[in-house]
Parts: sequence; structure tokens; C-alpha cells
Amino acid sequence: MDPLQLTQIPVTRTGMLIRRPAADVFEAFVNPDITTKFWFTRSSGRLEVGKHVQWDWEMYGISIQVTAKMIEPGRRIVLEWPGYGGAPTTVEWAFMPHEGGTTFVTITEAGFTGDGDNLVKQVTSSTQGFSLVLAGLKALLEHNVRLNLVADRYPKGFEAH
Repeated sequence: MDPLQLTQIPVTRTGMLIRRPAADVFEAFVNPDITTKFWFTRSSGRLEVGKHVQWDWEMYGISIQVTAKMIEPGRRIVLEWPGYGGAPTTVEWAFMPHEGGTTFVTITEAGFTGDGDNLVKQVTSSTQGFSLVLAGLKALLEHNVRLNLVADRYPKGFEAH
């Protein structure tokens, strides 16, 4: 078997249409009072450029520190956080207004490090995670339903995260 060779470092990309205005969708990611309803369980504060914010996933005993590098209200968020293995990666949310007061949200994560197998594992995990986040956001903002997708992804006794 020939070993697979990567020609470029992979990047996570996912997106979803949310039937709410861009300002509402943007607010859901910078305001922890909303974000804790569909993603992490606790935050040390609102996202602001240059401010270090701690996000906690209490059900998994995980805490990370994120730093917003760029915030364009209603349009874009760029932050840095510790990637897999501690090497920082950059995550970007783009909020594109669409017809009928809807918003297409894209999430991109870049800066992964490691060998080919490790890179594929990181990108796959990241893409899956952000897809669950967007699905949870959609249910919350469109139907006021908390799906608990992130909390239920790794129930005790099934799969290690």
C-alpha cells in the first residue's frame, strides 16, 4: 500500500443557514448567556478583541482559554485557542446575511499541526464538533429548543473524547 501524502495542511470548514438576522446569530457566539445554551457550559465573559476568556465544558472537565483577535459586529469573529495537543489554531466565524432575514454562518479552523494521520483526525473532529454546534444553534434560535448535542456527543461509558 502506498502511503497517502498530504499536499497541504487541511482546514476545517462547515456552514449552515440560520433563519435569523446576522446580528442575532453573531450575538449568540459573543454572548455567553446564549452560547452556554448550545455549546460550552460556562464562560468567564463576553468575547472582546484582545480579552482572554475561559470556556468550560463542565460535563467533560475541559476548560480552554480563547482570545478574540478580530470582531466585526454582525459579520465576523476570529479567535485563537489551544488546538489539539496545545498548539494554537485560529477559528473564524463569518455571518453572511441572506434573503428573508436569514444568515449563512461558516466556521473555519486552521493552523493544525502534526503528521498526516494526526492532521486528518484533528480536522475530522473539529468539523464534526462545529457541525454539532451549528445544528444546536439552529435549533435554539429558530425553535427555542436545546438539543444538548455537545453534551450528548460523548456520554459516559461510550466513546472517549
